[in-house]
Amino acid sequence: MVCPDDLESLTAGLLRDLPSYANRVARRTLGATPDDTDFGTVLLAGRAEFEPLPLETLAFEPVGNDAAQQVFFTTLERQYQDTEVIMLELYHWLFLVPTTDGWRLTLMFSRLAGAEQVTRPPTPPQESSDGITGQAVRLWLRDCRAGAVFPIEVEGPDITGR
Repeated sequence: MVCPDDLESLTAGLLRDLPSYANRVARRTLGATPDDTDFGTVLLAGRAEFEPLPLETLAFEPVGNDAAQQVFFTTLERQYQDTEVIMLELYHWLFLVPTTDGWRLTLMFSRLAGAEQVTRPPTPPQESSDGITGQAVRLWLRDCRAGAVFPIEVEGPDITGR
């Protein structure tokens, strides 16, 4: 299987596999014992959006003809702290660029979703290309370019039997 050229198909496969990739990166990076980290487990990745933000309004200098494509997605993580389970929703802003041999990650920002308490504002975006999720994206793209990921189904399976 060759990595899809179109961004939406590529993202469908990435988000399908991202939790397992991120959990493996976390385990390798943070150690083998639960005491090493507060990271927890990535349960889900989804809600992809492809409408790019206008970067011209955010830059001090004009932005050239950048080939980078923007993808926004969400992850749901579970952490255990003492006797309580904490669910965290994170928002990710991914910049991917097509190259002659497939897609590459150029930049990634992440932020924690707003807390349930209205008094706490959401965290600001932080550059996260080298974080656990960023590393997981890079590894998945590498495996995709090598043809080492499961085939990507753009449409869900037909459960109607037709």
